[in-house]
Amino acid sequence: MNIKLKCLILCLITFWVTGAVAQTVSKNLDYYLKQAEFTSPVLKDLQNQQRSAGIDSLIVRATGGPQVTASSAGMYAPIVRSYGYDEVLTNGQALEALLNVNYDLLNKKRINNQLEAIKIQNDSIKYAGQLSLYDLQRSIADQYILAYASQEQVGFNREVVTLLEQEEALFKKLTRSNIYKQSEYLTFLVTLQQQQLVVKQAELQFKNDYATLNYLAGIADTTQVKLADPQLQVASTSIDHSFFNKRFDIDSLKNINQKNAINFNYKPKLGVYANGGYNSSFVLQPYKNFGASIGFTFSVPIYDGHQKKMEYNKLSLSSKTISGYRDFFVRQQQQQLNLIRQQINQTDALFPKINEQIRFSKGLIEVDSKLMHTGDLKVADFVIAINNYMAAQNLLRQTNINRLKLINQFNYWNR
Repeated sequence: MNIKLKCLILCLITFWVTGAVAQTVSKNLDYYLKQAEFTSPVLKDLQNQQRSAGIDSLIVRATGGPQVTASSAGMYAPIVRSYGYDEVLTNGQALEALLNVNYDLLNKKRINNQLEAIKIQNDSIKYAGQLSLYDLQRSIADQYILAYASQEQVGFNREVVTLLEQEEALFKKLTRSNIYKQSEYLTFLVTLQQQQLVVKQAELQFKNDYATLNYLAGIADTTQVKLADPQLQVASTSIDHSFFNKRFDIDSLKNINQKNAINFNYKPKLGVYANGGYNSSFVLQPYKNFGASIGFTFSVPIYDGHQKKMEYNKLSLSSKTISGYRDFFVRQQQQQLNLIRQQINQTDALFPKINEQIRFSKGLIEVDSKLMHTGDLKVADFVIAINNYMAAQNLLRQTNINRLKLINQFNYWNR
């Protein structure tokens, strides 16, 4: 019976461990980038704005064709005891029901300019959508790097605790054999307990950073995960950095389009119209008042107080403003890229020195561990060696995280 019970307990433990391992899935940076793009309401909004701009172009094309309207109006002006409107003017009553057709003969270029304005607007929305996507990807990558660093911190702190727990058992045995004093054992035990608290703090920090990552990516998931190495690489340097400059090109095209729109406002306008239906005052043979008419409208602007010149001056000032912002941004972008590239190179130069320090610190721990077995080592010296090793490892991780963040910033601006 006892054997069966032990087997049952062993099976349950095995099942629980297997289930826990199965729940711990590995996810990489690309997964969170895709999820954030899929769930972002801002990107969906901009996509809908692009579709709306496509509908606007159809509306503009429709306004360029003949416009057909149906209209009807009726009027009755009674005269009571010789009081009322003059019948010569009102005819006493009137009724009309007409079908009207209007067409602007000189509207083709104006329509094309309006279509060009919608295309520029669509390009602007498309640029805003791409910029929003890049901003979102940068934010997600930064938070992923932060969460990954917290995860690595947890793993390292657990390794240190495991090392200290192994040494603690030996310390206890040596203390009981009077090789080490009770005070030295207590000093080591305090170090172990402090490191155990550090593990708890690191686990809490990782949970917070991971929850923030899910929040930014729009993921509602509490499953235990293991974050993969971001593996970010410095992108090849772009020659013209055309993406960020595109917004200035769009602004310049808007100015040109507005200038063309002003020109069209001062062009002659010619339109034709036709209508047919019923129009009668009921005074004479109302059953014969069915008919039709055709006509045209023509207008030429002559003088409006030089408003055209004023509008041109405004557009000229806007062009100078755009040019100034473009030149300033190009200089700032190049300076920023140079600075980030310099920081990446300086960071890379630190890794050999840090790795050498880690190697020496780890070697010192191994030597101290052997000396401790024979009682030829002070506990304080062993604790110092552990702290030095931890400091070197933390410096390595922090340097690597800073490098990843710099690469993320460089790749963002290098477009």
